[in-house]
Amino acid sequence: MAISKKAILLLLSLILFSCASRAPVIEVESPVEIPPPPTPPVIKVPEESYLTIVAVGDNIIHDPILRASFDGKAYSFDSIYDNIRAYIKAADIAFVNQETVLGNGTIGYSGYPLFSTPREAGAALAATGFNVVNQATNHAMDKGEAGILSTMDYWDSQGAVRYLGIHRSEEDRKSRHAIISKNNIKVGFLAYTYGTNGIALPKDKSYLVSLIEREKMAAEIDALRPLCDYLVVSMHWGEEYRMEYNESQMRLAALLAEHQVDLVIGHHPHVLEPFVIISRPDGGSMPVFYSLGNFLSAHARPFKEVLLGGLAYVKLKKNGEKTSVEEIGLIPVITHYEANHTGFSIYPLHDYSEELAEKHWRRINDREMTKDYFDKKAEELFGSVLILKNPFTAENY
Repeated sequence: MAISKKAILLLLSLILFSCASRAPVIEVESPVEIPPPPTPPVIKVPEESYLTIVAVGDNIIHDPILRASFDGKAYSFDSIYDNIRAYIKAADIAFVNQETVLGNGTIGYSGYPLFSTPREAGAALAATGFNVVNQATNHAMDKGEAGILSTMDYWDSQGAVRYLGIHRSEEDRKSRHAIISKNNIKVGFLAYTYGTNGIALPKDKSYLVSLIEREKMAAEIDALRPLCDYLVVSMHWGEEYRMEYNESQMRLAALLAEHQVDLVIGHHPHVLEPFVIISRPDGGSMPVFYSLGNFLSAHARPFKEVLLGGLAYVKLKKNGEKTSVEEIGLIPVITHYEANHTGFSIYPLHDYSEELAEKHWRRINDREMTKDYFDKKAEELFGSVLILKNPFTAENY
């Protein structure tokens, strides 16, 4: 079929109109994706943690203290610690050498020479704030195995208190590590005594009391060392009533330093002995309180030095994986009691007064027993590490 001239012209006009109405196509180059800058590595600033330890010496419930703490129906020892409680409660870890076993109604209660102390004395220590208690002493076997079991039974009933140096079995001695973890710091404890006053441990139960035996001590220290940041060893050693450490103590301290012990707490002499810092073979240092003296006692010995004890104070700092001693020192303490062995109380020496010293029962036979005498004795023994204030007050802590 022929197409007319008019139709051809119409078709051409449509094509031209269509092309003219189209927008021109412009090719645009796709943008190049630029990757974000790499995230800078996060530098982890080591966290600083702090932990405080206080430690005191011999807590001995002599007969006069037993009598003064009994009202005819029950024992109560709490008031004895009223004037020192603030120093104990404030610490993260508070150590005491409980010199004697804690008896019960079956064993009975007694003072020197074969002690059996009412459990109420243990309750008073716990209420005061002590949470680590050494029982490895020369009086540990005063009531035989029964006394040790009674003591462990009591402390096991007090969940917040860890006891040292006595055990129910060989497996118990090997596996029940005394490690306290607080403020991101793990503090381990071991304890040993030179003997048990000639009362032998049962042949098949040598595990009952941790004795000072060099090879066994070294093995136990080496086993515990990797599990804690700071390792404390309690040593019941030295000579009674001697205000100077001896060769045996020095040799044992060297052994402890060789095995990277961090702190030594000494007791047994019933009087203060000097504080030293020993260099360890690995480059570290080991503070040694050779003897913290008596914390509480009513010793019949004539000289007044048995009344003066010490509260060791240690502040630890952990930065990353490194734990170090931030502060260390000793707060002198004194046992006070008055006529007829009444009013037993423990005071920080800087809170004691000459007026109180004049009322002390021992002042009757020793007019030189003054606060000034004790101040000078403490200065003589501890000098620059003496702490004559409460280290836990806001301005000091």
